Amino acid sequence: MTSFDVQYKEAIRQILDEGIDIPNPWSGRITRMIPGLTLRVDVGESFPLLTLRKIPLKLFIAEQIWYLMGENNPTWLQQFTRIWDDFLEEDGTVQAAYGYRWRHHFGRDQMESLVNHLTENPASRHAVIITWDPSGDGLGVDSKKNLPCPYSFTVNIAGGRLHLHNIIRSNDMMLGCPHDAAGFALLQCILAERLGLKPGIYTHSISNAHIYDNHFEAARELIDREHAHAPIALQVPVGSYGRAVAGDSQLVEELFASLNSQYQPLEPIKGMKITVNVY
Repeated sequence: MTSFDVQYKEAIRQILDEGIDIPNPWSGRITRMIPGLTLRVDVGESFPLLTLRKIPLKLFIAEQIWYLMGENNPTWLQQFTRIWDDFLEEDGTVQAAYGYRWRHHFGRDQMESLVNHLTENPASRHAVIITWDPSGDGLGVDSKKNLPCPYSFTVNIAGGRLHLHNIIRSNDMMLGCPHDAAGFALLQCILAERLGLKPGIYTHSISNAHIYDNHFEAARELIDREHAHAPIALQVPVGSYGRAVAGDSQLVEELFASLNSQYQPLEPIKGMKITVNVY
C-alpha cells in the first residue's frame, strides 16, 4: 500500500477502536473522534491519493483551483461540482470560501504575498496563510452555514523542496479527509512549481478527527481492505499557479489526466453520504 493508504487506514482503525463517542448537535448524529491526529507523507515520493476506495478526482482539483481564483461565488466551480451549493447564502456566495479569505477577506492577498515573500526570503518561517476569522467565526457564533475546517497552513522551504503543514480543526475522516489531503497536496505542488522547487513533506494535522455513526460500517469495510498500488507521481504543468489564478478550466482537465492515468483504486464504498452541518 502507499504511505498515505497505510496511515489513513490506521487512523480509521484507531478512531473506531479507541475513539470517544460524542453527540453532534447540528446533525443529530453521533461522531466517534480522537483528538490530535496527524498524517505525514512525502509528496515527492507519492501523491497522497487514497486508493483503498475510489474518490472523485475532479472535485478536489477544481475546488483547489477555485480557491486560488479567490472567488466566493461558486459559478465557475459548478461546471465541475456543486459540493459548495449547500453553503450558499441568500446572495449566492459562500461566506467562508477559503480562497476568498486567502486573497481578499483580511484586506490583503495572503497567497500572492506568500509567493513574493518566499521568492525573496526562502528561509523564512513567516509563510502562514489564515482562513479563520476570529471576528466572527465560532465561539458561539452559530448563524453561519459554514466555518473553515482547514483554517491555517504554513509553507516552509528546506533542502530545495517546498513543505506544507495544514491545520484542520475538524475532519470527517471517511469523506472529508481524503479529499482535503489530496487538495492541499495539489496546492503544495502548484506552489512548488511556481517557486521553482520540488514538493516535499505534506503534513495534515487534525484537532478533531471523527467518523459519523452512519459511516461505521463503511469504515470497517475499508480497514479490511488491502491494495498494492504503485506510488502516484503528479507533475503539474508549467505555469499552473498563474493559470489557476486566472480560472483556466483546461488546467483541471490536464491535472485530472495526469492523476487518472495512474489511479487504479479499489471500488467505491457504497452508501456514504456527506453530513452537512457546521462542524
